[in-house]
Amino acid sequence: MKKKVLAALVSAAMVSSLLVGCGSSTGDTAAATAATTAAAAAATSAAATEATAASNDLLTGTEFEGVTAKEAYNFSVIVKSFQSTYWQAAITGMDMAKEELGITYDAQGPNSESDIADQVNMLNSAISAKPAGIALAACDTKSVLDSLQSAKDASIPVVCFDTGVADAPDGSVVATVATDNTAAGSVAADKMYEILKDKIASADGQVRIGEVNQDATALNIQQRGLGFINELIKLVTADGKTVAVAGNEYYVNAAEGANGDEASADVVIEVAVPAQTTVDLCNTEASKIMSKEDTIGIFGSNQTSAEGVLAANNNLGVLNADPSKGMIGIGFDAGSVIKAAITDGTMAGAVTQSPLLMGYYSIYAMTMAANGDKVEDFPMNGYWYDTTNMTDSQIAPNLYD
Repeated sequence: MKKKVLAALVSAAMVSSLLVGCGSSTGDTAAATAATTAAAAAATSAAATEATAASNDLLTGTEFEGVTAKEAYNFSVIVKSFQSTYWQAAITGMDMAKEELGITYDAQGPNSESDIADQVNMLNSAISAKPAGIALAACDTKSVLDSLQSAKDASIPVVCFDTGVADAPDGSVVATVATDNTAAGSVAADKMYEILKDKIASADGQVRIGEVNQDATALNIQQRGLGFINELIKLVTADGKTVAVAGNEYYVNAAEGANGDEASADVVIEVAVPAQTTVDLCNTEASKIMSKEDTIGIFGSNQTSAEGVLAANNNLGVLNADPSKGMIGIGFDAGSVIKAAITDGTMAGAVTQSPLLMGYYSIYAMTMAANGDKVEDFPMNGYWYDTTNMTDSQIAPNLYD
């Protein structure tokens, strides 16, 4: 039953997104023709049908069977920020669960994912308010350790979503709802190498593949970035080439299996991390890598950094999904900018998560914890998408605008 309810809600959310996305920038025209209205209605109906099937495919459907809220709980939700539509998609999923369970929640987040101190203050304020539970997407996993201990001491269950907190005080986090980010980063590397393998094999000199990571402090981004780097190292060295990792110190030191130095390696993986998580600063870092003559590919490891790569390309004009025509760009997450770039052949593809389902699962996990029930982690899948599969049932519900 819950599976059907969520399917209907996903359908409504996607149809609403479709209608908003189709609006004119100058406003709707009052004199819309009957033919246009009929066409729009048909498109909406088709989108609803497809979305329902898609959401059914994504759900496992059994984890929360029979779960109800014992009280009208109020939860606190703290996201990394609202600067990308990724977090809005997570909130949409939370709203779905809220309606099913009859609970409420208050959501907040800092202006930027780099505003770590602001998020910690929000978390501490939430703990002081003693909610029935807290859902937390930590900007910096080290910065929240003391707060998590305080939440445990106050008997407030915490569910981490989007990113786990590896060093959390024992018992302070009841469950983590997150993508397997190491595997997701590896998928991006597999696709990058699949596209560039022949170009690397036939190269006369050194070639460079860039990676722009939004930060080096959040566990999910660390895992994702290293998933890409380590998988790429494995693939390149297996084909007899040497690899060096350059750039950001954290990723250079944490990389595994590199067997060359920057001056002489066949392939250099250059990793950049902006001072703050903004499209403009990611643009700056991406531009430095993309301007180098030996660069043949670049990966943006989240929505903001991928959009920064595309912003850099607006000036440089070097990206193309065909490796014979330009530099290969691969992104992560979704959003209208990334989807448009994949559709028009600027970007080869991207790996998307399911923020909507993360949000949905997080509210259910908190409700179970507030009820006193045992809760376990909920690992989520990542999905590769490009022009060949953007409308497939496993992909379409995750491609938020």
